[in-house]
Amino acid sequence: MYKIGIITMSDKGSQGLREDTSGAVIREMAASLGTVEQYRLVPDDPQIIQDTLIEFADVHRLDLVLTTGGTGLGPRDHTPEATLAVIDRQVPGIAEAIRAASLAKTPKAMLSRAVSGIRGSTLIINLPGSVKGVRECLAVVLPVLPHGLEILSGRGGECGQP
Repeated sequence: MYKIGIITMSDKGSQGLREDTSGAVIREMAASLGTVEQYRLVPDDPQIIQDTLIEFADVHRLDLVLTTGGTGLGPRDHTPEATLAVIDRQVPGIAEAIRAASLAKTPKAMLSRAVSGIRGSTLIINLPGSVKGVRECLAVVLPVLPHGLEILSGRGGECGQP
């Protein structure tokens, strides 16, 4: 089982003006992978997002951090840039797979700027901010995450090798 963190980016949510329903969906869907050990609801502020990602990876040493919100074209959507600023390596296939699956449902998926990457031994994946988007996108990556996290953590070999 893996240690998981969830970060929701929402100005209104961080002010108590909106319930974090997408974070709750992530918690529910990620339960098969492990335990959510850290959760944070933060404003759409690039520095706060970066600081939280760093804390989750470096201090709490989480295996997986799933973010929700801030991946669109809005002027306050900073999640991809904040993520890129703190990761060591990108994992573009995750974001590509999510966009490809989402495009089959809606052409608006091409407007997503979500990214995925690794900081130390933590995998960080940006998800959209809507409940529907989280459900659809997380369903795409959940089947491969155990293998990816196993390799990243050093608990397993690549390509089925022990």
